[in-house]
Amino acid sequence: MTYLNWNTKIVTDFSPASLDALYDQGYVATRVDKGTFNQTRSVRIRLADLELSSENRRILRKVEQVALEVHPLPYADYHWSIHKLAKDFYTTKFGEDTFSANKAKEILSEADKSNFNTLLVFRENAKNSAEKGRILGYCIALKTDTLLHYSYPFYKLDEETAPGGTLSSLGLGMMTKAIEWAKMGGPNGQSLQYVYLGSLQRPSDTYKLQFSGLEWFDGEKWRSDIEPLKEILK
Repeated sequence: MTYLNWNTKIVTDFSPASLDALYDQGYVATRVDKGTFNQTRSVRIRLADLELSSENRRILRKVEQVALEVHPLPYADYHWSIHKLAKDFYTTKFGEDTFSANKAKEILSEADKSNFNTLLVFRENAKNSAEKGRILGYCIALKTDTLLHYSYPFYKLDEETAPGGTLSSLGLGMMTKAIEWAKMGGPNGQSLQYVYLGSLQRPSDTYKLQFSGLEWFDGEKWRSDIEPLKEILK
């Protein structure tokens, strides 16, 4: 699985202002090494311009039973089963050696080796206050006070998440729920400015285009006209 990469920067300044500037220049964090950021056809949602469509709301209704938790990395409740789930998910979706168990473990548990600082945990609502609902999925992310990069989602692929299953919209539902969180509250109850959804480089990436307030980086500037982008992705 190859990634569109126009340029690479190696950085040592991880302050929020530095990260915000990198993302505004079309760079995104990578899992390669700490400090490695690649410039790509990045896509983001300007949250001030986001209005959930009827389709967005339909997806959210399908995951009404799912709650979003936001945790710092390293993850305090880390367990080997989480990196196994990440490895199995990406192997099934994209092939062997896409995302190794060791790399997932490193990101989740070793802050000095990773660019990512946040883990989104998606948990089924508990049936009563005495217990916690089961965890359905995760997303490795980078967050500052102004942006959220929704980067590496993963969840169990089984009969529930298969087409026709009760959680068949879980993947898209997780992303939409994270976008809604960033728009409606974000950290400390304050809305973020942007949610970044990675890069646009292949036809299968068109699912990212369903949100209003969308902008994409063409190598020089951010654009909001989507029709040329659709042609690029064909």
